[in-house]
Amino acid sequence: MKKLLLKSLVASLLLSVSASAFAATERLSILSNGEKVGTVVVETEGDHAVIDYRVDNNGRGPKHREDLTFGEGGVPIAWTIKGTSLMGGTVDESYRWSAGRAQWTSQADTGSAKAKRPPLYVVNDDSPYAIWVYAQAALAQPDHSIAVLPSGKISLEKLQMLTLGEGAAATKVTAWRLTGVQLNPSYLLLDKDQKLFALFGPAADGITIRESYEASVPMLARLGGELETGRALDLQRKLAHRFDAPVRIRNVRIFDPETGRLSPLSTVVVMRDTITQVIADDRLPAPKDEVLIDGEGGTVYPGLHDMHSHATLPSGLMYLAAGVTATRDMGNDNGFLQNLLSQIDSGQVAWPRIVPNGFIEGRSAYSARYGFIPSSIDEALKDVRWYADRGYAEIKIYNSMNPDWVKPIAAEAHRLGLRVTGHVPAFDTPDRVIADGYDSIAHLNQLMLGWILRPEEDSRTPLRLTAMSRAGSLDLNSEAVQKTVRLMKQRGVALDTTVVILEQLMMSRAGQVPMGQEDFLSHMPIGFQRYRKRSFVTIANKAQEAAYQSGYDKMLETVGMLHRAGIRLLPGTDDATGFSVQREIELYVKAGLTPAEALRAGTLGAEEFFGRTDRLGSIAQGKLADFVLVPGDPTRDITAIRRPRMVIRGGTIYFPSEIYSALGITPFTTAPTIRAAAKVAERDGGGNAVGFGYGEHVDED
Repeated sequence: MKKLLLKSLVASLLLSVSASAFAATERLSILSNGEKVGTVVVETEGDHAVIDYRVDNNGRGPKHREDLTFGEGGVPIAWTIKGTSLMGGTVDESYRWSAGRAQWTSQADTGSAKAKRPPLYVVNDDSPYAIWVYAQAALAQPDHSIAVLPSGKISLEKLQMLTLGEGAAATKVTAWRLTGVQLNPSYLLLDKDQKLFALFGPAADGITIRESYEASVPMLARLGGELETGRALDLQRKLAHRFDAPVRIRNVRIFDPETGRLSPLSTVVVMRDTITQVIADDRLPAPKDEVLIDGEGGTVYPGLHDMHSHATLPSGLMYLAAGVTATRDMGNDNGFLQNLLSQIDSGQVAWPRIVPNGFIEGRSAYSARYGFIPSSIDEALKDVRWYADRGYAEIKIYNSMNPDWVKPIAAEAHRLGLRVTGHVPAFDTPDRVIADGYDSIAHLNQLMLGWILRPEEDSRTPLRLTAMSRAGSLDLNSEAVQKTVRLMKQRGVALDTTVVILEQLMMSRAGQVPMGQEDFLSHMPIGFQRYRKRSFVTIANKAQEAAYQSGYDKMLETVGMLHRAGIRLLPGTDDATGFSVQREIELYVKAGLTPAEALRAGTLGAEEFFGRTDRLGSIAQGKLADFVLVPGDPTRDITAIRRPRMVIRGGTIYFPSEIYSALGITPFTTAPTIRAAAKVAERDGGGNAVGFGYGEHVDED
């Protein structure tokens, strides 16, 4: 009896200690497209905080626990993170500052640095709370900027004050913009005590907000759109160049995607958005009333295409800097995309051309929160009509769709003149979706899973990626594989490959620069660099590592086989950096295509799929001016496409060196020399005259 009483007393004491261990608890909800998909729970006591971060969306999401101890100025002196990342990879990160030295270990790297005072460390696996930690540290500085470890600098900018909630729940908050961690800025709301109230952006996707204020998410999405649009407008005015005169580009070799060859040194003339002249052996003096650009023997080729993108407002400039002038949006927040399309059409923001696809998903615990999630087939058909009325080109079907709904959805889309694409829904097969009306399939792995997975296996989970480790033993000459290939060829079904994202996932290794990212990663913001230098899949042993390598090799072999079989390949990325498009084209060459064939797939081949070859896809008189200038010859060395010096999209000129400098990225090239006559007006991205001539690049006669 005494033992029982003692145990009861100990239990009561432990419960009391546990309940009082944290003096304050903050709870935040994470919402995507209006639905709650995750939580952040923060428990603090003095200078100690513990954070539980969980996301379940589209069958995946990070789940980890952070433990922080704060030091002087609110800067962490100890920080550990344990759990799993987006795709289930292990997270085990630690940082500590003590006795004048900072030390850290993460998937990205291990390092140390001498520091008399605690420096601000940027973690490899962050959370909304981590963004708040950075903001607090920057806020404590007089200029709201602070150097960070392992390298770089972040800055915080105050934007505006507003009130969220009503009545007794009304809370005054301040909006801030944080830059320097990732490619895109972070937008935060802080309350009067500088606590995190919300983390938001220009779409209703992935917004984090204090619990019980979820009804404010639509308003925050609008605010994010306004703030990011203001930034995009400023960048467009600064970076977009148009001239009230013909632009004559001399000393260039023109890539012809039909023949796969380069021309002799030639001249291309552009007026407004149209190519007005393509002149071989141009020896006449350049007119004095034109803008003259010296290509210095470089190559011009039609703008690249990302045939599997998910548009964000900031990604437009990244695409253009990489030479991408057209994209195919494969699913988005509908309100955000409609607004973006209007902004692009009016020339307000810098963006490639977008061909929008309408996203339709089925309802399950694994649903992706994009587009529409209909509850009945009649509702799904209504959604198809909504997309058709708004000019969408295709319907995209996703993982949780009922396989029996695919055929009627496809029939309605075809009746209205839309194509059909998408993932192969769980427990469906590539052969069946082709028979049911797919015009293209999204992702190489979605095709290959039809030859790899067992019928009962669920592709709504990360298995749709991790199962690619089984691909090494796949016999591409087997009847199952060749039957699907025959069906694709008979029905003209294309494949948007996204090989680059599969490479990034399958071949990611902790502490290593990912394959194909060696040239650009060190130029990027520190948070982006560190996140890419990690393993996105769990590699438990050498056998598992070998399996992923073998699966990767088979993936490239499959791309080559499909090309030889006459299947149209559409280079896509499922990424938004622009660099990934360049790598996708390079991977086609690794798969066996010639550089010219790979470049054709990413230019004219994509426009053939869109049916726009009368005005795009090649450099010819009368076509729209969408093309890229690079040094070197990409038909001999495809990596030449990594160094655009100038990109023209609809007659508007962008210089990648200027774009990268404006975005905090170290440039890769310089702009070409320009001579503009004194009376030629240059106009900014808003159409306003900004002066005569070009300024720093002018080389006037």
